[in-house]
Amino acid sequence: MQISDLKNLTIAIVGAGYAGAAAAKALSVLGANVTVYEQATEIREVGAGIGLRPSSMECFREWGISDDIAAVSSPSDYFEILTATGDPIMKDTWPAHGDQKHTYLVHRGDFIDTLIGVLPEGMVKCGYKLETVTDRGDKAALTFTNGTTVDADLVIGADGIKSVVRKQLFSDAEPVFSGERAYRAVIDVADAHGMVTDDNLRMYIGKGTKVYLLPLRHRDQVSFDITALCPDPDWAPQVSKDDMLATVAGFDQRIVDITAGLDMDIVNIRGVYDIDPIDRWHTDSVVLVGDAAHSMLHHQGQGANSAILDAGVLADCLRDADTVAEALAAYQAQRKPVTDELQRISRQGWTEDEVQDVFPGQKPASQQPAQ
Repeated sequence: MQISDLKNLTIAIVGAGYAGAAAAKALSVLGANVTVYEQATEIREVGAGIGLRPSSMECFREWGISDDIAAVSSPSDYFEILTATGDPIMKDTWPAHGDQKHTYLVHRGDFIDTLIGVLPEGMVKCGYKLETVTDRGDKAALTFTNGTTVDADLVIGADGIKSVVRKQLFSDAEPVFSGERAYRAVIDVADAHGMVTDDNLRMYIGKGTKVYLLPLRHRDQVSFDITALCPDPDWAPQVSKDDMLATVAGFDQRIVDITAGLDMDIVNIRGVYDIDPIDRWHTDSVVLVGDAAHSMLHHQGQGANSAILDAGVLADCLRDADTVAEALAAYQAQRKPVTDELQRISRQGWTEDEVQDVFPGQKPASQQPAQ
């Protein structure tokens, strides 16, 4: 599309998370008329650390914000997988993308704050919870619970795993429980018992449990993540310190000591969910990006990176196609095969035998619908 055509498009993005903020940045670089509607009354990302892969950093370079991202992150040379007691299993460099060779480790909050901070002032509007989305062919309409209605030439659903846009227009299937629970906290490097000495991600694998240590050197902190098998599908379970300690029994004593020293008030505890791949991500005027389109388990560390690449490809397709409808079809054709495969690979966690070993007599809870 001509730049003049893009500037005349009214684009409404639902959700100001990774996918929505990245899409807003990519489209604003093209000069598009973009407004982001976020249901929260303020932007506040909780959680822990993530790794921004070389392909994502290349997007940031193209959008002119790579220095902003680098300022709140630390470059990592490689990742390492070890046994529960620290014996090496594998060690590899991050897959390079052109001149980009590092994965940048960043706190989720710093990342989203930076993405929002590089958007034009006033582009993000908070306190807009989506109630309905109506597809009118070449346009779409949004109604929010605060009474506001919005008409747009293009609606981008970036509203996450529980996406209202997806449920109303594309699939009413519920999120799927993985049979796992995640415990996440950000702690000072001084409280990591000497386990963090560089900027590289390490994962320790034990009986029914994986422990990730992701350094956040620019903060002098480390993201500490325990992912453990659990048959309880509660989205936000109540968990004790003893429950957490049980998941790391037999691990390197330093990991046990880190867990024992955690302040439970700062631990983010959640059931782990994804969605089944859906057949279609778009109409002629509405499209899904990020978790709304392809929420995946975190084992491959590709959720945020996939959202960023979605944003880049969508912007490129809008720039190159003659119409919005053609652009959305091209975007799905390019991205869906990739994310379908990532969803599949990310589900390759514990085998049925391993689940039985942890929970004798218990049928695997993995891949059961949400309750």
